[in-house]
Amino acid sequence: MDKKFDLLTLGEIMLRLSPQNNERISKCKMFEKHIGGAEMNVACGVSLTGLRTGVISKIPNSEIGDYVRNKVRFNGVSDDYLVYDQSKNARLGVYYYEMGAFPRKPQVVYDRAGSSITTIKLEDFPEDMYTNTRCFHTSGITLALSQQCRETTIAMIKKFKEAGALISFDVNFRGNLWTGAEAKECIEGILPYVDIFFCSEDTAKLTFGKTGDVREILKSFTEEYPISIVAATQRTVHSPKQHSFGSVIYNAKEDKYYEEEPYRNIEVIDRIGSGDQYCAGVLYGLLSSDMDCQRALAYGNARSAGKNTIPGDMPSMDKDEIDNLIADHNDKSGYKSEMKR
Repeated sequence: MDKKFDLLTLGEIMLRLSPQNNERISKCKMFEKHIGGAEMNVACGVSLTGLRTGVISKIPNSEIGDYVRNKVRFNGVSDDYLVYDQSKNARLGVYYYEMGAFPRKPQVVYDRAGSSITTIKLEDFPEDMYTNTRCFHTSGITLALSQQCRETTIAMIKKFKEAGALISFDVNFRGNLWTGAEAKECIEGILPYVDIFFCSEDTAKLTFGKTGDVREILKSFTEEYPISIVAATQRTVHSPKQHSFGSVIYNAKEDKYYEEEPYRNIEVIDRIGSGDQYCAGVLYGLLSSDMDCQRALAYGNARSAGKNTIPGDMPSMDKDEIDNLIADHNDKSGYKSEMKR
């Protein structure tokens, strides 16, 4: 049966405020306004690459809520399951992001406690939502926001799984939201339902106590749980303005690993959201094919590398641009024109 959506994502949508021109949060007089949120970023990336996506979230019934809804629609993402919080205490979470420049690192200050999504419940959404998508994606950030949010997220994972959707999960560990031990206990409880799992090598070691190299770690998750595909990003930070990026994907059914040459010396304009775009590229690659991991790897690495060069959390590169990045990355002939015209 044809589904209305290829992908639905659940997560908090936030307002991001950033000082201009590498200014300091404590010194600046003006902030640039952006909208961000891990799962929404994923939905936007998959939508821009060509599939049908929607976002599940809760936002305040106010002008700032309208701003969020308009941004979601502008990126081609459905707002069918974006509900308004009508309570007097409704609020959108805010975070402040300060750019870094070597040797000063970037920094983030959060103001998100008690945001509208922390009160999200199953009754906010129609039952037919669970049968309307091929894949459901969320992350550890959403699980960590509040007890109510955690219970609702786990219940949704089970309902989407029961309805036949693929379950995609990104650990996306945030130490300011919960401890590694809390994350481990909670996430291990939902891994029996997960089909596509995103977890970096460092997170696997620090949060789940994994040992060995990245290949051994990825395979171990599939040996312990019925996970089909595990992906781990590999970022080398040369400086705040220069990174290299690659990844490894393991397909349990094939017992096969997928890797490619990393994108080296990326000129970083804004790294926020680049991990989300890796998830978006991988999910696009899998969902637009018969779970082709080589295609997923190519789109994941390219979407992430490209996002590093774009200001703000949200992506803006469409499929043609991503295809050009992939073609250039795979072209070993040498000189390439620096301008497409």
